[in-house]
Amino acid sequence: MLKTLVQTFVQLLGEDVRALRRYLWLAVTYGLLCGLSMAALVPLCRLLLAGEPQQAWPWLAALLAGVLVCWAWRSQVEQAGVRVGVAVLRNGRHCVGTHVARLPVGWFTPQNTARMGHVVTQGMMAVAQLPAHVFTPVISGVVTPLVLALVLLALQPQVGLLALVALPLLGGVLWCTARLAAYADRVFQQHFAQTSQRMVEFAQAQSVLRAFQGEGGGTRFLEQAVERQHQSALRLMLLSALSVVLNTWAVQTIFVALLAVAVWGLAGAGVGAVAASEAVALTVVLLLVVRFIDPLLEVASYSEILRSAGGQLEAVREILDAQPLPQTATPQPPQNAAITLRDVHFRYAPQATDVLRGVNLHLAPGSMTALIGASGSGKSTLARLVARFFDVSQGQICIGGVDVRQMSEAQLAGQISQIFQDSYLFAGSIADNIRMGKPTASAQELLQAAQLAGVSEMLERLPQGLDTPVGEGGAQLSGGERQRIAIARALIKDAPILLVDEATAALDAGNQAIIAQTLARLRGQRTMLVIAHQLSTVAMADQIVVLEAGQVVEQGAPAALLASGGRYAHFLAQRQMAKGWRMTSVASEASH
Repeated sequence: MLKTLVQTFVQLLGEDVRALRRYLWLAVTYGLLCGLSMAALVPLCRLLLAGEPQQAWPWLAALLAGVLVCWAWRSQVEQAGVRVGVAVLRNGRHCVGTHVARLPVGWFTPQNTARMGHVVTQGMMAVAQLPAHVFTPVISGVVTPLVLALVLLALQPQVGLLALVALPLLGGVLWCTARLAAYADRVFQQHFAQTSQRMVEFAQAQSVLRAFQGEGGGTRFLEQAVERQHQSALRLMLLSALSVVLNTWAVQTIFVALLAVAVWGLAGAGVGAVAASEAVALTVVLLLVVRFIDPLLEVASYSEILRSAGGQLEAVREILDAQPLPQTATPQPPQNAAITLRDVHFRYAPQATDVLRGVNLHLAPGSMTALIGASGSGKSTLARLVARFFDVSQGQICIGGVDVRQMSEAQLAGQISQIFQDSYLFAGSIADNIRMGKPTASAQELLQAAQLAGVSEMLERLPQGLDTPVGEGGAQLSGGERQRIAIARALIKDAPILLVDEATAALDAGNQAIIAQTLARLRGQRTMLVIAHQLSTVAMADQIVVLEAGQVVEQGAPAALLASGGRYAHFLAQRQMAKGWRMTSVASEASH
């Protein structure tokens, strides 16, 4: 584990790893200088206690010189540590960002996104502070006692040997106490990320929350998340405090053992037989024992900070361990816009159940396929596999006769345009967001895409038209307006394949009709895979595919499936019944 964390720290530094090597060399040297300076106390104290102050002056001068050198050297160590911390902030976020940019789109779940946000903010700052504020006292707190233990070994072998043995034993105690609080820390970090996500969600969804839960704004979910974080924080504080206490007790136990061995060595000769030289030797040994223990106490006090930083580095490691989808060295261009699925199986995790099971499907170039099924049947997963958000667990997905895994990212992206149920707009104008689909689009192309997506009516109401700012995340527009702009962005790309996942869910009836007409005009021009529940959209498809529990249970032309009286006919009857109920309800209300 320690080796992995060190490798993660080095990876975050990137090309600035030389700054870390220089810092470590300075920190270790600083610990050696401190130990050697304290060793000068041995001859100095011996001469002073023996009544020979004149001969002690050179050693006093050596001690003072050592203190001055250590002070100046510590300044260099701290400056080097600050440079390492700055390098971590500068390169670490870039390292994580570069890696995340290569991950499949399917990796970006709300949980992973929240974890990444925590890592690049609080986590990276905590890691960057380690060299300047933590590593220096810890490194010197290990090296200095090691030097003093060797000096003790020369002065009184029993005490020196015990001191040398105590160092790895103390390391084992520190490791055990760190493990004691590690689980609590991981739980706290998870709850912290979840609470952050809930806070953002709470702020963004106020209109919905207040509509259903009154003026309180629906704080229940947020309060539950905060309470979970509160409980995990209490557990973490208790275990952290217990770890610090145990570490301090371990150091104090070592101190007591060293004192006992030192005094036992003196008392072994009998109190009456103790010579003045032996008393002086004991005094010097006890002085070194005290100086041996002091830095160990400092190391123990930093143990929780090191453990917490280790948790941050582990979170970074988990992100960096996420594997990008493999890319072929010899990409092959597709022959046309046909889509073929052969015995496709897919699961989101190795131990999870299959979301798709044995799906076989063919979409001819220029055809329109409507994908229907109950929620959780695997419709969105299938569409995202075509766009290679993930790789199939088994089977093959081909575009134009070429496996999507044998196409480059640029080739696949050039073939597919996508419209999702949840669309995101970037800060900028309406034109900027539509032009993301085709950066070189002309003003005429922008207007044409806006018209096809039903944006024209909206533009007539906006004084700035296409130049109207949308705000961060499209906050200045309604959900339906954001969706229409996202549809225009997909249409202007003019890719041969169009994937549509509930694109009209946020639109009113008028705009739904506009999008349905647009899809109808695109028939024969693009290969379309449409997930929809609108009868008008489903009925115009060349083929209907019904998914149930991840399997294709019905497939064929709308008229043929309707005549067979199967699941599609049942779906159509349900939708028509629901539509009739709404019309009857409205008419009844009008009569009253």
